[in-house]
Amino acid sequence: MDDPRLASMSPDDLRSAMRILGYRTQSDLAGAIGVSRSTVSLWLEGKVGVPRPVAMLLRMLIAAQRRAF
Repeated sequence: MDDPRLASMSPDDLRSAMRILGYRTQSDLAGAIGVSRSTVSLWLEGKVGVPRPVAMLLRMLIAAQRRAF
């Protein structure tokens, strides 16, 4: 049984997660999760995959936000 929360994240998924969580810029997201803006840029360009722990964190934040409303 594969848990979808453990999957990596495509650049489009990352853009969507940023929008849902209210991160307007690469710098906003980078500061929130403790990476450089250039790292976020590489993820969004698809040059480097989003690490699974980061993808999982973003999915958990989205799930928690949805439960709050």
